[in-house]
Amino acid sequence: MGEPAPLAVAYDVGSVSPAEIAVGVAGLAPVAFLLPGSPHVRKLRPVLSQLGRVVQLTGSPERDAVLVRRLAPAGVLTFSENLLRVTAGLAHALGLPGHTPEVAEVLTDKHRQRERLRTAGVDAVRCHPVPDAAAWERALSAVGLPAVVKPVHGQGSRGTFAVRDRAEAERVRSRLFDGPGDAWVVEELLQGRPSGPFGDYVSVETATGPGGTRVLAVTGKHPLTPPFRESGQFWPAALPHGDHAAVSDLAVRAVTALGVTTGICHTEVKLTPDGPRIIEVNGRLGGHLNELARRACGVDLVRSAALLALGAPPPPAPAPPDRVYFQFHGLAPIRPGHLRALTGGDEIRSLEGITGYRSYVRPGDHVPGGVGSVFMDFLTGDVPGHPAMVDLLDRALPLLRYEFSDGATTWTESPRRAGTDDPSAPELPRTA
Repeated sequence: MGEPAPLAVAYDVGSVSPAEIAVGVAGLAPVAFLLPGSPHVRKLRPVLSQLGRVVQLTGSPERDAVLVRRLAPAGVLTFSENLLRVTAGLAHALGLPGHTPEVAEVLTDKHRQRERLRTAGVDAVRCHPVPDAAAWERALSAVGLPAVVKPVHGQGSRGTFAVRDRAEAERVRSRLFDGPGDAWVVEELLQGRPSGPFGDYVSVETATGPGGTRVLAVTGKHPLTPPFRESGQFWPAALPHGDHAAVSDLAVRAVTALGVTTGICHTEVKLTPDGPRIIEVNGRLGGHLNELARRACGVDLVRSAALLALGAPPPPAPAPPDRVYFQFHGLAPIRPGHLRALTGGDEIRSLEGITGYRSYVRPGDHVPGGVGSVFMDFLTGDVPGHPAMVDLLDRALPLLRYEFSDGATTWTESPRRAGTDDPSAPELPRTA
């Protein structure tokens, strides 16, 4: 009797960790990692090779389909935004469940996604493409101000800017088109409703397979740090029942309209005074959601995604937890520099309700600056309710201190929830 058919997992930066993949897939199928030639993969290749077979992709769809066909995989999937189109092409070539190439293109192109949602009558956020500088004024006229500018392809709030007035529009324009770069979209800036100490948006994790689409979780968010930087999430969201049902229904209608037939999707939804609106739909599991689900409900979403890729129907929604489980990330500064010291880890670990803390950086590391959500560390915990989470974070975060230097000046920061009053924190520019 031969080896069982493997599950081919296309792996790159932004994915769940190799260890999470190995644990989630254990007992279902051996893992074969499909690897692009990225710096992230080169660094982790020794770890990946210990957890499963590794196959180096060539970048040619035809040659890569031949390589993967030789594996005779039972399924193929990815947890990396960068590889959604590659994985869809492979699934299509091998006749396996997954996003079709056309669906993957819509999921990874913000303008095409908006057009599809508008045509289907799901959501009608104004959006206009900006392929070059000549289209800038046309886009602003079509969308109006205030607006938000995003790269057509991208994640983690990379290169995302708010444009509130004409002066700010000119500053952003000069940054976007001072040389070769991405194509952009200008979108209507969705105005969130007052949401107290919580973020004015949530994410919805859906599972789609034979039998339709099912909502697995609605996850609350901490307030965004300007301009659009995310610092963490919690489960369950702090939503009334009616709002929970409305955002769930909107997410299901969105993934259906985009043509999703297989897999987990991560849909971000803005809570506006006029009801929920789509921020964007991502065709893979949301970042760090698997860790949160495992702690909160004992559910492994990596395993759920693997089963869907193997042709299984959507799993039942997990029972809501009876406590609030949370994650928080300290954010790297907008200005670039080097980390000189990080202190407070031992103090924060000793607090009741904190279940884990680990740093992603070490003294001497360079932080690149910019407006993307670059994480310094990862804090986890659980508490009886949402007010207790806010109180614990406000006590815990000042214990952490990051000391940076850019060669000319040295400064110290502590992470904090956006919206809290901290006069020692550096002022953030409106655009960066």
